[in-house]
Order: sequence, then C-alpha cells, then structure tokens
Amino acid sequence: QVLLVESGGGLVQAGGSLRLSCAASGRAFSNYGMGWFRQAPGKEREFVATIGRTGVYRNYGDSMKGRVTISRDDAKNTVYLQMNSLKPEDTAVYYCATVNRIFGSSRDYEYDVWGQGTQVTVSS
Repeated sequence: QVLLVESGGGLVQAGGSLRLSCAASGRAFSNYGMGWFRQAPGKEREFVATIGRTGVYRNYGDSMKGRVTISRDDAKNTVYLQMNSLKPEDTAVYYCATVNRIFGSSRDYEYDVWGQGTQVTVSS
C-alpha cells in the first residue's frame, strides 16, 4: 500500500519561507513523477509544481512560479517544495501526489495517490 505523508506546513508571515516535505513509502519512488497541488477554502485544487522521474524536468504553475522550487531525494523517498516570498493568498492546504509520467504532470486527474495535505497559513 502506497502512503504519502506531507510535513513542514505552518504559520508564516508574508515574505517568509517554508519548505514542505513529502515522504513516500510502499512504492518504488524513483519510478514515478511527483507533484504538489494546493487548495484554498472555496476554491478548486490548483497545480503548484511537478518533477519528473529523474529530477531533471520540472514545471511550475503560474501562481507561484519564481517563488517555489521542487526537488526530490530518491535515497530518502522524499520530494520537497521550497516556498519563498510567501503571500497571504498562498494560504491553502498543500498536497503531494504521485503520477506515472516520466516528466510529471500538471493535471491532477493523472495522479493516482495523494497525501493527506499540510496546512500553510500566511499572515499579512
């Protein structure tokens, strides 16, 4: 059984930084692309970032492009999301997920396993 566990969320002031982690177990981690999405109250789920199987290919959603970096450490079965210059509108629950795509994906319906999410709150 595949399990994804996010961590690293919390309360931060505007302009601050956070690094989210997503630890995977029960699957050959290096065989899968990974992605981060977020969902704010009353809004649809939004693509944040994806990373391919090798870690070379990365793609970012428009809302956080230039302020986030996705990376992966296959030895630790973990994917990270470094977030900088955070804004109050970044407040949301952030989810990681796995996708069977070489280059990852920006489409949430292509992802098959999701974590439980971690709350990020940015105060003004």
